[in-house]
Amino acid sequence: MQTTMVNEMIPLAQPGPMTDAERFMFECFGYIIIEDVLSQDEVEETLEATKRLHEGHPKERLLQLGKGFETEPAIERLIDHPAVLPKVRALYGDRFVLQAAWCTVQPAGSQSVGWHQDGSSAYDFKQLAYPVPLVQLRASYNLTDQSELFMGNMMMIPGSHRSPVGLPNELRKEINVSPIQHIIQCKPGTVLLFHNGVWHSPMPNNRDFDRYNMHFIYSPPWLRRSDRFETDPAFLERTTPLRRALMGDYERPDTPFAGGFPAIPFEDNGH
Repeated sequence: MQTTMVNEMIPLAQPGPMTDAERFMFECFGYIIIEDVLSQDEVEETLEATKRLHEGHPKERLLQLGKGFETEPAIERLIDHPAVLPKVRALYGDRFVLQAAWCTVQPAGSQSVGWHQDGSSAYDFKQLAYPVPLVQLRASYNLTDQSELFMGNMMMIPGSHRSPVGLPNELRKEINVSPIQHIIQCKPGTVLLFHNGVWHSPMPNNRDFDRYNMHFIYSPPWLRRSDRFETDPAFLERTTPLRRALMGDYERPDTPFAGGFPAIPFEDNGH
């Protein structure tokens, strides 16, 4: 019997609504990779916006800045990108918000290796239940070339969101920690969508250019926002109804959520 060998397993998905096969991959790996989400022009426009956000900030180590969507239209447009938001909705249903939006730079010739799960140091998500529940769903837009190693790539351990055993402490600052780890090699315009419980780390950036990513983190509506105490009222006034709803900013006339959660005006909900 002939056996077909696959050199590398990559959970590739297509832009747009999540298929049953893509949902299966996400549940197995804890992440999917969506190629060709942004055109070259969109990549360049968004990259310039992220660079403006980081102007005046030191470039010595990995640095993330929040709520860039309030001032940069190119970043705002990614909040509800049609290639990604339907997949977020497939995983969460119709009740979720944008908990944070982080513009991240890994400077040229720097490293910030540190394997971790996303969560809260105040009360770690893995304390909530086993397996770690989906409390933060991160859509990471790659804005610079990461098609080769040591470009600040994301390193992932597929399926680790299901593991009751954490990565040993002595390995968490190492680049190579497991034979099953996966280093994401992708071109600009690619989106990595992943579960907060997946163990991951940035790879060193040994190149002579800075690595930029734009991260959008979606969560249940009751999770406290992490990149802002409140959303700029001027932004809420001028943005679209859907994006305004995804900010989670609305009137609460009584105890929070006692009166329910306002419906998000998705187009297919009759709004």
